[in-house]
Amino acid sequence: MGLKVLSLFDGMSCGQLALQRLGIEVDTYYASEIDKYAIQVTQANFPETIQVGDVCELKAEDYQEVDLILAGSPCQGFSFAGKQLAFDDPRSALFFEFIRLLKEIKPKYFLLENVKMKQQFQDVITEQVSACYPDFEGGDLFGSQIKPILINSALLSAQNRQRLYWTNIPNIEQPEDKGIVLRDILEDNFDSERDKSYCIDANYYKGASVEQYKKKSRRQLVSKPKQVGIATDIKGHDILKRVYSPDGKSPTLNTMGGGNREPKVAVEYKAMTEVRTPEANKIRREHKKKTGKDWSPREMRQLVERDDDKMNTLTSALTKQHIVQEKKQLIEEERIVVDKEKRQLLIAEATKKGYTVIEDGDCFDINFPNSKTRRGRNMKYKCNALTTASQNFMRFENLSWRKLLPLECERLQTVPDNYTNHVSNTQRYKMLGNGWTVEVIAHILNNMKL
Repeated sequence: MGLKVLSLFDGMSCGQLALQRLGIEVDTYYASEIDKYAIQVTQANFPETIQVGDVCELKAEDYQEVDLILAGSPCQGFSFAGKQLAFDDPRSALFFEFIRLLKEIKPKYFLLENVKMKQQFQDVITEQVSACYPDFEGGDLFGSQIKPILINSALLSAQNRQRLYWTNIPNIEQPEDKGIVLRDILEDNFDSERDKSYCIDANYYKGASVEQYKKKSRRQLVSKPKQVGIATDIKGHDILKRVYSPDGKSPTLNTMGGGNREPKVAVEYKAMTEVRTPEANKIRREHKKKTGKDWSPREMRQLVERDDDKMNTLTSALTKQHIVQEKKQLIEEERIVVDKEKRQLLIAEATKKGYTVIEDGDCFDINFPNSKTRRGRNMKYKCNALTTASQNFMRFENLSWRKLLPLECERLQTVPDNYTNHVSNTQRYKMLGNGWTVEVIAHILNNMKL
């Protein structure tokens, strides 16, 4: 006899994917979901799924034979990335619908997923789920407390995505790191020295531009110099997609929808040298004529660009001649600049150095570019967590830019390739950002004693 499952806030049915991956036979899978696109994807992949509608309309007596309840109640009210209204947020209040059904059905097992949140919110959830299972024998001093387990998807995928899991499934430990890195999931022969992606969210479909990144502090991109390239996600006339040669200004490909009129050019800095001002040269000539000595006031000098883009010779006493156009100040003002000679991006972040260096092939995060506290922009090893608001995940490769593809986002969530291709890319990005990392769910469910 197979498992009977009730999945609340089922989304695109990642729970069902996890059970399938484990080879666990499912007799009946009830899915409570109201998003028509997520339902469309679920039914295309699991046509036997029984869609039961809004969680608020469910009656516990109809599901008394359920063995497992899965839930990932809306998290926007709890998230550190949100306003943290917590249980006052109507979306987070749906958590109590989960508690109502858990208490009245009381299946053998349950699993609740949510974002990292303040300890006081964690404690409320722990108290509520523990009250549903007063006989639970936990491994802590309190015995009956069902406390959350924090697992980072980075252990099982190429994405940094820290999530809390409450469950009465016994003996859950941290999964072994599979060593999956970002370059493993990228298409088009792209490569990356960064191993993990930042977290992708459900708003990723909106795309991004460096202009938007700098002014609105939103989104992340992945990137390739040359015309220098085409913004592959932009619709409309080709003129909107052009990226100009690094022989002029180095380009930034605009992937933001809604006009795409922003300049697709990143700021460039050049090597500088110190020269006398015209007034200083006049004083120098007069002084030499009178005294025979070469002298001019030190303060009457200025920095100008070197014609050859080379740095002045390094000496033991560095002077302004070795300054690259006040690099740190420029980065602070522009937030993202291009070193044409070294073919690097320099992106401002809240570190002692003041910026991070993005090499050819690196993925990086340009969400909230004007933030004075943000760091960890270089996703050299892991992608940051997918969320509904991470829109600016980009890759730097020869100064052409593109978003992560829906297929690549599926791989970040360890979802089968093209699992979500039954709907538009916009909807694919949304549901992937809202979804679970399937391998993490499978790791937890694998400890069920059936």
